[in-house]
Amino acid sequence: MAKKTKEQAQETRQSILDAAIDVFTDKGVAGASLNEIAERAGVTRGAIYWHFKNKLDIFAALQDQLHQSVMDTVLADMEKDHPQPLQQLEQLCVALLMDLETNTRKSKILSIFYTKCDYSGEMATFLDLQNANKAKSIELFSHYFKRARKQGHLDADVDPHTLTLSLFFYLTGILHEHLRDPELFDLSQNAGPFIRQFFRGVSCRVM
Repeated sequence: MAKKTKEQAQETRQSILDAAIDVFTDKGVAGASLNEIAERAGVTRGAIYWHFKNKLDIFAALQDQLHQSVMDTVLADMEKDHPQPLQQLEQLCVALLMDLETNTRKSKILSIFYTKCDYSGEMATFLDLQNANKAKSIELFSHYFKRARKQGHLDADVDPHTLTLSLFFYLTGILHEHLRDPELFDLSQNAGPFIRQFFRGVSCRVM
């Protein structure tokens, strides 16, 4: 019975998060209210307060979910003993883009972060947290370039950190433009070509 109650509580929590995604998408984070989220989730405000302190706590949970999902994917990929780290990273980048394209929930959350937030006032702390998460992601991605240089796939004078930042800016640029203007290009068709184009430039330094 206790297990069922715990599962039900988890389902309620998830339904609140899913409802918040829809309300944040429709109204923006600043314009959304707990009443609207509760109504969309089919729960009471009391149920929301059982799981979350306030609207910002819900936003924080969504941010944590998305970041952890990406980190789990990257960490799992890094455990593979791939003979070509650059090729492995290229495939990972395509997979991450395709996941965001096919996973509507993740795409909506990312769109909220990019287009539905004003990171001022009480929201400023979330920008700081996103920057901290970004630093962690950059550090993980840099390991691919470090391994590639160590294995002789990059010249010794190539800076892995610079390459990592370049790739990160490239990826976020693609995502930002896609979320702002989905009609500009079809991500499902262009994810592979976009990423190949980047690594083609990197390959100019391959030994």
